[in-house]
Amino acid sequence: MRSERQGRGLLRVGAFITLLFLYLPLALVVLYAFTTEERSYQFPPPGLTLRWFAVAWSRTDIWSALSLSLQVAAVATLLALFLGTLAAGGLARTRFFGKDQIALLLILPIALPGIVTGLAMRSSFDLLEIPFSFLTIVLGHATFCIVIVYNNAVARLRRLSPSLIEASMDLGASAFQTFRWIILPNIAKALLAGGMLAFALSFDEVIVTTFTAGQQQTLPIWMLGELIRPRQRPVTNVVAVLVILITALPLVLAYYLARDGGEEHP
Repeated sequence: MRSERQGRGLLRVGAFITLLFLYLPLALVVLYAFTTEERSYQFPPPGLTLRWFAVAWSRTDIWSALSLSLQVAAVATLLALFLGTLAAGGLARTRFFGKDQIALLLILPIALPGIVTGLAMRSSFDLLEIPFSFLTIVLGHATFCIVIVYNNAVARLRRLSPSLIEASMDLGASAFQTFRWIILPNIAKALLAGGMLAFALSFDEVIVTTFTAGQQQTLPIWMLGELIRPRQRPVTNVVAVLVILITALPLVLAYYLARDGGEEHP
């Protein structure tokens, strides 16, 4: 009994150290958003202020970058939901020659380093003479967003009982009606979770965006530029706090939706 208690105590200590390692840097980012020091990161900060939040609010370059990031993430997510769901529906239950190879090709973009994907996309756009624009950023982000949605949808479709679809068709429902009333309600949470996760990943993506944005600046690209040539260091931390809030909420919701969607119902 004593050794069991010691083991549990060590596990708690290990868990605490892990959480400290993961979240202490985030805590420092938040802390320095309130510092009164403009040009360096002293610890502890010489004072605390809300001034930099007002400064960030008045910066038009921040709003422009934020707007572009939100638009790109939204369109890339919608595109991923459409194509990822179609791909999952085509591969979840059908059997044909080369299915495994196609499934591998679908998930490969999420496994490849971002710099490889970005370089490949840039080379393709140059070859096709497509100018860098909002569209090229969306297409670059869609390469990994589709994988996220596909993985969620195909996993849920494989748990869906074929008898439900067969019963619907036997009762005279069309393919569209079967999808609308049987398939979609069963995979809705998985799609929503995948969509929110794709949105969060797209919103804070840097590497692929660097290769596909041209002269445009998404919010992460703006932050990278500010770190290289800082004007007001704490403003960058204020924006980082905003990014944490925008990305954390979809990730948390996606976690709970995916967990609930994985439960089997009689």
